Amino acid sequence: MKRMFVALLSSVLFVLTVQAETPKATRINRAIELLASGQPIYYTGSHDGTDGSFQQGKKDAQTYADYISYDMEHAPYDVKGLADYMKGLAEGGPTRSGHRTPAVIVNVPVNGTDEATVRANAWMFHQVLATGVHGILLCHADTPGAVRAFVEAVRFPAYGGRRGVHGNPTAAKIWGISADEYGEKADVWPLNPKGELLLGLKLEDKYALENAEVNAKVQGIGFAEWGPGDMAFSLGVKGQNAPQMQAARAKVFAATKAAKIFFLNSMNAQDVVDMIKEGVMIGPASQEAAEIGRKFTKRTMPW
Repeated sequence: MKRMFVALLSSVLFVLTVQAETPKATRINRAIELLASGQPIYYTGSHDGTDGSFQQGKKDAQTYADYISYDMEHAPYDVKGLADYMKGLAEGGPTRSGHRTPAVIVNVPVNGTDEATVRANAWMFHQVLATGVHGILLCHADTPGAVRAFVEAVRFPAYGGRRGVHGNPTAAKIWGISADEYGEKADVWPLNPKGELLLGLKLEDKYALENAEVNAKVQGIGFAEWGPGDMAFSLGVKGQNAPQMQAARAKVFAATKAAKIFFLNSMNAQDVVDMIKEGVMIGPASQEAAEIGRKFTKRTMPW
């Protein structure tokens, strides 16, 4: 009996110790929490077709990355697969940082060519958000009208948007809150300081480049990238070192600074510190590169 009591006590003390050591997240969206504190963030993901499955989500719940870029631009637009993936993330969590899941930002197959195109395809944003993701990246964000329509489609009417509420219960389950709480928290940051959704722009062609400054200043956008792959095709050049490409990157970077939003750029273990020094705050990175960057900025939040 005494041995059983000692064993039980040891188990209780172990659980209490683990709970005490687990950090307490201050926000649902880990990417926003870090950016708000001045820390760069690192993501993983690819254009090879995400394995949208429950088991893959469960596995990815413990990723080293701050957020997962889930591609539906060049991979199939599979909302059920995304929903299963989000459920897997929730099942495999929480993360070591204390968040229920890593943040997930989706590339939706809607080109921001003009306002009418975005409005006609806004249903895609609504379906994706109903799975419980934490942000959306608008591809080929060419015109300010398209960007404004994008932000409007994502926001609830209480915040001046057009999104309906019927996806709230499913998204709320992934976030671990009530549907009513989701309705209050699922707004765009940093426009709404309490918002938990992060919206980005791909200013990745000559049309978006022409409007880079005004597009980046649309209220509700949190970050932008210059998409060198598509930018090169659009400008008719090869390689990122071409003068036109360097000028394009400089223009998009300057536009993000002027708008006081964050700039996304590729990075690796060799240049991550230089990127951070330059002002890049978001990037695709291997675990090695992410750990080098975190050490350089003295980040304390575990991944």
